[in-house]
Amino acid sequence: MLNAKVAELLNTQINKEFYSAYLYLDFANFYEDEGLKGFANWYRVQAQEERDHAMLFIQYLQNNGEKATLEAIDKPGVALRDRMSPLKAGLEHEEYVTSLIHNIYDAAYSVKDFRTMQFLDWFVKEQGEEETNASDLIKKMELFGDDVKSLYMLDNELSARVYTAPSLVL
Repeated sequence: MLNAKVAELLNTQINKEFYSAYLYLDFANFYEDEGLKGFANWYRVQAQEERDHAMLFIQYLQNNGEKATLEAIDKPGVALRDRMSPLKAGLEHEEYVTSLIHNIYDAAYSVKDFRTMQFLDWFVKEQGEEETNASDLIKKMELFGDDVKSLYMLDNELSARVYTAPSLVL
């Protein structure tokens, strides 16, 4: 049986992961409207990842005899003014999610919930990758975004991204 605070934080994380999916779908819609289908694809794949992260948290709670509670998902509230704004908002959001994962980890550590800590280890590693990917996209846009040909090539590069389901064993 999970500690009540840990279970509550895990439940809250479900909503945060679904919100992340909504946010990235909003970014995908923005880039689709901009005619940047590769960027749109990149964020649609990102949304799929976030949705599956939420599902992993649901499954973990259920596997540990806890009820997964689904709450309303907030509408994304990020102002998307230019091609760079979703990228910067994405990095900021990933840093926020990292802080949430660390908070759950800290709560699990404080009650010696080693099973939850082991479950969260994958997410800690994943968040490091997410922040790196988001930061790399910003750097590429800063380097190539003002040049039409380079932007076209970057967009093509991002269109090649495909979704791979997480291989986390619960």
